Amino acid sequence: MHILWTIIIGFVIGLLARLVMPGDDSHGIVITTLLGIAGSVAASYAGQALGWYAEGQAAGFIASVLGAVALLAVARLFRKKQA
Repeated sequence: MHILWTIIIGFVIGLLARLVMPGDDSHGIVITTLLGIAGSVAASYAGQALGWYAEGQAAGFIASVLGAVALLAVARLFRKKQA
């Protein structure tokens, strides 16, 4: 059940990140979900490194969206350089 919940929340976070950063993104549902999950993981590690979260504590919803937005920005930078 934990994996299913992670996928659902990751999808919602990925959608919110794509709404915050409008642009020409033709990613599908799988990439959007992976973006949300990766953003949450990145925000958790960054928060732990900065001392905002305890060891093993997950990032909050807003921090997860910000992490996904940061990953989306990095992905767009790499995509522009390749094209």
